[in-house]
Amino acid sequence: QVQLMESGGDSVEPGGSLRLSCVESGYTQNKKCMAWFRQAPGKEREGVAVLYTLGESTILSKLSNSVKGRFTISQDSAKNTLYLQMNGLKSEDTAMYYCALNDYCGTSNWFLSRTYSAWGQGTQVTVSS
Repeated sequence: QVQLMESGGDSVEPGGSLRLSCVESGYTQNKKCMAWFRQAPGKEREGVAVLYTLGESTILSKLSNSVKGRFTISQDSAKNTLYLQMNGLKSEDTAMYYCALNDYCGTSNWFLSRTYSAWGQGTQVTVSS
């Protein structure tokens, strides 16, 4: 059974930085698509970043337009951990952040919630002065 556990959420001031982590356990396939989503109160869940890998090779890596230039997605395969480095945080980045996993994703569907078969419980990010 695949389990995902996010951490790293916090309250920060505008312009600040955070690094979110998502530790994965129980997944045994060599091809893995992992993504970060976020959901603010009253809004739909939004795909933020994706990293689709085959072993150590990257098949797909993308960021949404709303975070491009400020956020970076990466992974440490040895630790089974996915990261989201968030710099230049804005109030509109305030949301619950979730990581998600599936064995496949593509350019046309990585940002859709229904693509993913496993989800973490989320970690809260609040950006406020």
